Amino acid sequence: MNSLPAYSGARISGCWTLRSDGSGGGEGSLDRLLPSVSSTGLSPRKRTTSQCKSEPPLLRTSKRTIYTAGRPPWYNEHGTQSKDAFVIGLCGGSASGKTTVARKIIEALDVPWVVLLSMDSFYKVLSQEEQILAASNDYNFDHPDAFDFDLLTHTLRKLKQGKSVKIPVYDFTTHGRQKEWKTVYGASVIIFEGIMAFADKKLLQLLDMKIFVDTDSDIRLVRRLRRDITERGRDIEGVIKQYNKFVKPAFEQYIEPTMRLADIVVPRGGGNMVAIDLIVQHVHSQLEERELSVRAALASAHQAQPLPQTLSVLESTPQVRGMHTIIRNKETSRDEFIFYSKRLMRLLIERALSFLPSQIHVVQTPQGEDYEGKTFHGKRITGVSILRAGETMEPALRAVCKDVRIGKILIQTNQDTGEPELHYLRLPKDIGEDHVILMDCTVSTGAAAMMAVRVLLDHDVQEDKILLVSLLMAEMGVHSVAYAFPQVKIITTAVDKKVNDLFHIIPGIGNFGDRYFGTDAPPDWSDEEMDEPSY
Repeated sequence: MNSLPAYSGARISGCWTLRSDGSGGGEGSLDRLLPSVSSTGLSPRKRTTSQCKSEPPLLRTSKRTIYTAGRPPWYNEHGTQSKDAFVIGLCGGSASGKTTVARKIIEALDVPWVVLLSMDSFYKVLSQEEQILAASNDYNFDHPDAFDFDLLTHTLRKLKQGKSVKIPVYDFTTHGRQKEWKTVYGASVIIFEGIMAFADKKLLQLLDMKIFVDTDSDIRLVRRLRRDITERGRDIEGVIKQYNKFVKPAFEQYIEPTMRLADIVVPRGGGNMVAIDLIVQHVHSQLEERELSVRAALASAHQAQPLPQTLSVLESTPQVRGMHTIIRNKETSRDEFIFYSKRLMRLLIERALSFLPSQIHVVQTPQGEDYEGKTFHGKRITGVSILRAGETMEPALRAVCKDVRIGKILIQTNQDTGEPELHYLRLPKDIGEDHVILMDCTVSTGAAAMMAVRVLLDHDVQEDKILLVSLLMAEMGVHSVAYAFPQVKIITTAVDKKVNDLFHIIPGIGNFGDRYFGTDAPPDWSDEEMDEPSY
């Protein structure tokens, strides 16, 4: 503990209560009791100096904020998640400042892919009689029975496992769930906050770090009055009635006793930057332990093995061979490169569609005769392109699949680590029910393709319903994808044998995206590297 920031600590019931030096109290109005950063003896700041980067990984526009730092691999070379997301549980009384502490932690962490999950989203749907009680402030929202712990535990477990989840949206004005639920995916760190965060044994087992926010009851009452009146449309009499009848007794009976379960107790909430800094340092150390090196493992695995049976290579007819000759030629003009690439893409997509399930379907011809044909046997076909080069294959898919849905995944290579990173995804609703054609123009080590497949699996797409299509692949990439995901069908127009030290396919095709879009490739490009998109 000697290396930690200076603080005075008292060991209580197996946890640390953190107080920054000089944090004295005072008497007077309730407004004077509200904590502030200045009262801690620390100058205001937004993130920890020990962990921040020279430039924040953000791109700000007038409408939105985009993370420019990607999510590194959360799975190993076998395609399975090797370590779960790190879950922080935040407990405390109503209006104790849990959400403020959570946001301060997120801000200080200075890493993307952090999810804030509020217990308020998981209130049970009220019956008509309970709705009447709630309208008159006679329903107890501060009792464990008010929460849907089964749904909450199921959601948090899936999110911890790296899966995509749907979160209910609770309307505090109508005391019911809204029709549309929010989709959340891709958490490296999950911050789960709520008054009953420590009240369920199954939930406790999912928490890697437990924090209790301890705030004076008078301050909590003032905050609750402000919040419920201004944000939830309540009147002051109703708020006070509910507080005295339900909130205060529930805190004493259910919430305060769980303080003993906490690893860290944080007095004064978001104003206690010493406690937040300590929490952030611990989370950073946990994230460092979770770092994986996937591409290096892929480069040394599955060598000298026969090509898998899940691979289908387009027949090398004189026509196909001739088109490859043109697009592989470094002297080919951009117009010809685009033209013949599109021809190959159309043949490739047509080939991929032949692997979709079909069923017998009898129709009647204009001559009045029956014809026994085939129709697609599935719910939907969805195309997903790995940006940016994979996007060039979308017109070929749209040309042969009417009204096909399209999703997009942006994966880029980190120039410092050499690992693929997930930057952005937009997938159609309920994609888990579909057969998915995953499109990327070139696959060398298979690192980017593996990440894209893992994303689809995390969104409940069945492995045997994924078809990976690529104009050109290296044997290493074929083996990597087939070994990790043996049920994924792989379709390509050609397979080259080698990948050099820079992950270029040999003899290869060059940087497909740069040749297609007419941009210049950096000197250290790789066949699986995507350029920065234009937002």
